[in-house]
Amino acid sequence: MTAKEKYRILGVDPGTNVMGYAIIEIAGKKMKLVEMGVVKMGKFDSHQMKLKQIFERLQAIIDRHNPKEMAIEAPFFGKNVQSMLKLGRAQGVAIAAAMTKGLEMCEYSPKSIKKSVTGNGNASKEQVAAMLESILNEKLDGETLDATDALGAAVCHFYQAGSPLGGKKKYSGWDSFLKDNPGKIG
Repeated sequence: MTAKEKYRILGVDPGTNVMGYAIIEIAGKKMKLVEMGVVKMGKFDSHQMKLKQIFERLQAIIDRHNPKEMAIEAPFFGKNVQSMLKLGRAQGVAIAAAMTKGLEMCEYSPKSIKKSVTGNGNASKEQVAAMLESILNEKLDGETLDATDALGAAVCHFYQAGSPLGGKKKYSGWDSFLKDNPGKIG
């Protein structure tokens, strides 16, 4: 890819009631916000319907914006096992939606996203949102923290891709993902 070529990155903050997403466009070393928002799933009674909604809405976002890569926030470890299981399913469905559309995928911990965006892995969500406003020179007043978390994942991915360390491992398909993550097979 040449320095002048434009491409897009999809950032996702998975959730079972609210999923944040953001699209940024990269042109050379510059990035701009294209779209960000949330998918609300509180109206669905069953967990399966929420997962279906995540898959379908993400595929529609991918079709609309044609990103090349997806950065997704990895679930943090919590004490409620049922919540973690549901969140893991939401993340898996989001990954499946992206990979079936041919996107490369990278996963980042919340701490690494915060550190990449603010320089502080323990920054608050509000501090991350404020730094994203500064980086993108864009007001994010009306956005939810789920949407700004997704934007943070996309910006983190851009920064990591430009890093001499190369950032996190990229997966070009299910085979490469499952090879490196055998514990994620049901």
